[in-house]
Amino acid sequence: MQPYELTVAAAADEIRARRLSPVELVGSVLDRIEQVEPQLNAYVSVLAEQARGAAREAEHEAAHGRFRGALHGIPMGLKDLIDVAGTATTASSRVREGHRAQADSTVAARLTAAGAILLGKTHTHEFAYGLTTPQTRNARDHGRVAGGSSGGSAVAVASGAAAFALGTDTGGSIRVPAALNGVVGLKPTYGLVPRHGVTSLSWSLDHVGPITRTVEDAAVVLTALAGHDPRDPASLAAAAVDHRPGPGTDLTGLRVGVPRDYYFDHLDPEVETAVRRAVGHLADLGAELVDVGIPMARYIRATLWGLVAPEASAYHERTLRTVPELYQADVRVLLEAGELMTAGDYLRAQRSRTLMREEWARVLAGVDVIAAPTVPTTAVRAGQTTLTWSDGTSEGVADALVRLSAPANITGVPALTVPVGHDAAGLPIGMQLLGRPLGERLLLRVGHAYEQSRPAPVPAPVGTGVGAP
Repeated sequence: MQPYELTVAAAADEIRARRLSPVELVGSVLDRIEQVEPQLNAYVSVLAEQARGAAREAEHEAAHGRFRGALHGIPMGLKDLIDVAGTATTASSRVREGHRAQADSTVAARLTAAGAILLGKTHTHEFAYGLTTPQTRNARDHGRVAGGSSGGSAVAVASGAAAFALGTDTGGSIRVPAALNGVVGLKPTYGLVPRHGVTSLSWSLDHVGPITRTVEDAAVVLTALAGHDPRDPASLAAAAVDHRPGPGTDLTGLRVGVPRDYYFDHLDPEVETAVRRAVGHLADLGAELVDVGIPMARYIRATLWGLVAPEASAYHERTLRTVPELYQADVRVLLEAGELMTAGDYLRAQRSRTLMREEWARVLAGVDVIAAPTVPTTAVRAGQTTLTWSDGTSEGVADALVRLSAPANITGVPALTVPVGHDAAGLPIGMQLLGRPLGERLLLRVGHAYEQSRPAPVPAPVGTGVGAP
């Protein structure tokens, strides 16, 4: 096994035992980036010399018994919305060309304090306003979309071009690309991870979270990220928690909600089969499966766009007036459409969100977690714009990709996607676990139990063509 293939937890153990040098690990991942980037284009920029210098410093510290934290010497990618002092934050847009951050974002500062080493900035759908990240290709099949908007982060992790990466999630932008590339993605509870220094898409829906190869790794990174920051008005004053799941796979006594509607409507048959099989496996581990209905399902997408569109347009108001030609056409259209929404539209969406949060709280009072598909399809081909379902109805790709992830953003509940198989073409399928606010530790425990007991091991990083299931 090459060092770039190691999980975060395994690499950290090797570094602490002095069997692996941070210099060796970072060098291996940088070599991997050089190998796969021409096909995948996961990175906006690679800071190779800076990373090698940080690795030498981490190695010196380790040699003297000084370890910064759980991520000491671990190489990471950061979505290009996340500020790092002196480094460009372009949001993958010409609008931000030449922009350099003056200070670290909270999450970048916390990861550095925990010992992580920045490899570079990963691509996003422009300003995170999209679900495909068109400039980046899927790690399993580079003729297909990466998913978005954190497509670069998911592809970097899936291909071995980062041990872990951060993404942002406003309507599914961590979970969608994670599911489509066969890795783990966590959208934490709204406000658990501070967003200070992170470019906003929709401030009342934005989340920051980790993309990793295993659930354990997601827990390690979340533990380093979470905690109050007064510079983020939405930041929660939650107590510090070690989110790492303990050993064991026994889920006896756990109540897992299985939706009877919405999440299993208009779904690829192979996705449904894989997810229902995974849900059945949770029952094999001792969980009780409980039939649940999804409240206010008909209002979910309208509520999401009723919030995102005006907030995004307000954020971009000045540059949309002064340099509209610098935006990509699809993003510019969405921003202009958002300006046509009325205050009444926005307030109705706010009221709908309040009611939806109350109804979801009632559902989650009766179960510990909800298990459902993350995305209704596997990765579509690059340039594909519509999907046709078995009943003959059609749906736009963007609408389909956001449909199952949106509820967790509207309600603010935590959501974790874990790989649960592949379709006949070898394309990954994800199962989504949703829980109560600040219920990350339980979600991670369930995901970890599934991951540890599933028949197939975690797939090795891939980067050229379709990887083996």
